[in-house]
Amino acid sequence: RHRATVIKSFFGILLPLSKHKFASNVVEKCVTHATRQERQLLIEEILGTDKNDANPPLMGMVRDQFANYVIQRLIDVMDPEQRQYLIQRIARHLPNIRKIPYGKHIVARIEKIAGYSL
Repeated sequence: RHRATVIKSFFGILLPLSKHKFASNVVEKCVTHATRQERQLLIEEILGTDKNDANPPLMGMVRDQFANYVIQRLIDVMDPEQRQYLIQRIARHLPNIRKIPYGKHIVARIEKIAGYSL
């Protein structure tokens, strides 16, 4: 009950919390302990609602020294269907993500877990 309340309180402010040194650790824990439905809502917030957005919230998180760990944790705990959805949504951004120092770690994490090269 309390877990769900804490996770719901992050909706709408996930990006700034993920970029904070200490709050990002709390966001990581929430991602780890979220239900599949809660995790899906977090994914939607990170990816943004506009599929054609050239600069979704994800790109800001990939560039951040703390928020990139939230993305990596999310990739670790996603189910295969959610991971495939993430890959589809970020496919057009992969060339840019690969150029970002923290982005390389995210791409490597996806490839390791998915078992194939992007």
